[in-house]
Order: sequence, then structure tokens, then C-alpha cells
Amino acid sequence: MTQTMGDKTVLVTGATNGIGLVTARELARRGARVVIVGRDPGKTARVAQEVGAADALIADLSELVQVRRVAAEFRERIGRLDVLVNNAGAYYARRQETRGGIEMTWALNHLAPFLLTRELLPLLHQAQDPRVVTVSSDAHRFGRIRFDDPEFRRGYSGWSAYAQSKLANILFARELARREPGVRSNSLHPGMVRTGFGHNNGGGTSLLWRLIDRFAISPEQGARTSIYLASEPELSTSGRYFVREREVKPAPRALDDGAAQRLWTLSEEYVGR
Repeated sequence: MTQTMGDKTVLVTGATNGIGLVTARELARRGARVVIVGRDPGKTARVAQEVGAADALIADLSELVQVRRVAAEFRERIGRLDVLVNNAGAYYARRQETRGGIEMTWALNHLAPFLLTRELLPLLHQAQDPRVVTVSSDAHRFGRIRFDDPEFRRGYSGWSAYAQSKLANILFARELARREPGVRSNSLHPGMVRTGFGHNNGGGTSLLWRLIDRFAISPEQGARTSIYLASEPELSTSGRYFVREREVKPAPRALDDGAAQRLWTLSEEYVGR
């Protein structure tokens, strides 16, 4: 059954490609006022028109200063938020840093959704059924939070950095649910989706991801759980992890409440209290 969202305002990050694009399109089809965030102005404008988005904001979310700016723009231009879909993310085979000097995986995959959510909480508090949907991955099962070196300044591994960030996504979603009981905060694994993910790295890494894409599911299939968590009216759970629209148990490290609280404190130190 298709759920109507005619009274909802939704913000979707990473919405110019893959499951973010499908999520934005399908929520707009259900009547939601959808706002998307993208990096490239031209592409973002085209996608906004294609998916029926009400507005489009431009930001490189790996840069914390731009996360703050886009949150301020959203508060000023839109002024209402019912559902935030933290979808943007990437994999970096080689260690890179943002202009702000933070390792890219840590900045984009974890700090950006942490900061954006925090900046938009005042609007979520005003919503009747506020929701935060954070796209993680079953890669979290291979991750651990390197509290002493989360940016992998020593011994960088693209896979380890990615797995750490996806574990951080679940810990963040769970701690947000604990701190904000009025906000439904859940995370999910979309599956191995054919979206062009990983192709940004070039060389052998890009070829490997292209091979994986042959066996991957479609963006339409991968977006189903994000859409479910954003739109299902009977959803009552918070702080949970979903796969294929069903709640599943994440890895033991993702259920460590002490680590979740410690990660929150570390994240505040990065973005400023």
C-alpha cells in the first residue's frame, strides 16, 4: 500500500544519484514536499525537476562549514521539517582530506549527518511525527571506532575507514533515539546497490566496483527501506536497524551504548558544541 505524505516536508541528502534520487522521487510521488541537497548546481537542478522536488540546496557536505550553511538556508527558506534522510556517503580508496583538514570518509559519512541533524533538530521538534533516517551498511559488521585515530592518520585503509563510518552511523542513530525520544531515529542497510558507488576512485578500485555492480540490486530495490522508514505511518520503533524493510540485529559493536555516547562526545568536539 502506498502511503500518502501530503502533509510532510522531507529533506534528502545525496539525492542526485542512486538510492537518494529514488527516495526523493518516490516520497514526492506520495505527496511529500521534498527538498534535495546536491553538490553540482546544474545536476541538482535537473534532478529536482525530474523527481518533483519542491526545492534544491547546493552544498559539499564533506565540508562542515557548508553543512552549517545549508542547514541555515533550509531553516530560512523552508522553515519546516518532518523527515530527514541522511543518505549522502562515499568510499575513498586513498586517504584524502577536506579543505577543513578532516579525512573525507569520516567527514562525509559520519560528521556531516551528525551536524546536519543537530542543526535541524529545532525544526524536527516542531513536527508531529519527526523522523531521521540514516543510511548505513552491513559493512558496519567489519568496523570498529578508532577513538584514538578516527581519521586513519596511521595505516589508512579505505575499507576500514568506510566500515568504521557505517558503524558510526548506527551508533549515532541509536544515541539520537536515546537523547531525543520524540524523534524516530533509525538506520538501515540498503543492500549492494548498482549506483556507481566507488567509481570515483578510478583505476583498479573503480573496475572492481564495476564488476560488483553486475551482481547488485537496482536503486529502486535499494531505496525501499529508506522509503519505508520515512513514510510508514505505523512505524513505532526508534534506535533500530533495518534491512529489506525489516528490523534486524546489527553487530554487537553497534549495540554498545558506552561507545555510542563516547562517539557523540567525540563528534561534538569535531563540529563544536
